[in-house]
Amino acid sequence: MNSISSNPEYKALSAFLNGKQEHTLLLFDHFIKQFQKVGDIRMEPTKTMIGISNDHKRIAWVTQLGKNFIHVVFPFKQAYNDNLCFQKVAQVPGDSKQFNHHFRMLYKEDITAEVIDFMKKAWHEEK
Repeated sequence: MNSISSNPEYKALSAFLNGKQEHTLLLFDHFIKQFQKVGDIRMEPTKTMIGISNDHKRIAWVTQLGKNFIHVVFPFKQAYNDNLCFQKVAQVPGDSKQFNHHFRMLYKEDITAEVIDFMKKAWHEEK
């Protein structure tokens, strides 16, 4: 498999990907490929994170590319506390309609059927 950094689709993300460990890049690439199986997505770098959007709205954020992990936040309109994949679920202060669900991926195998179900939920949630 080619390194994610050599993939032309990721050129706009170079500021986030440059200097990252190969393991982290492989995790990011795997996460994106799994999300692309759910539906068409766009990656939109901001100053501090990488937004993941469908045609209607931002559906997730990659907030951290660590030495051996990636951290992803999924915003939902309700809290899904009964799960095995999110390390934290928190209501956005001052916003009664957004609950951020924090997912940390250390291994490719962390993308379980449960995570894919939440990817689908994020992609299909009302516009």
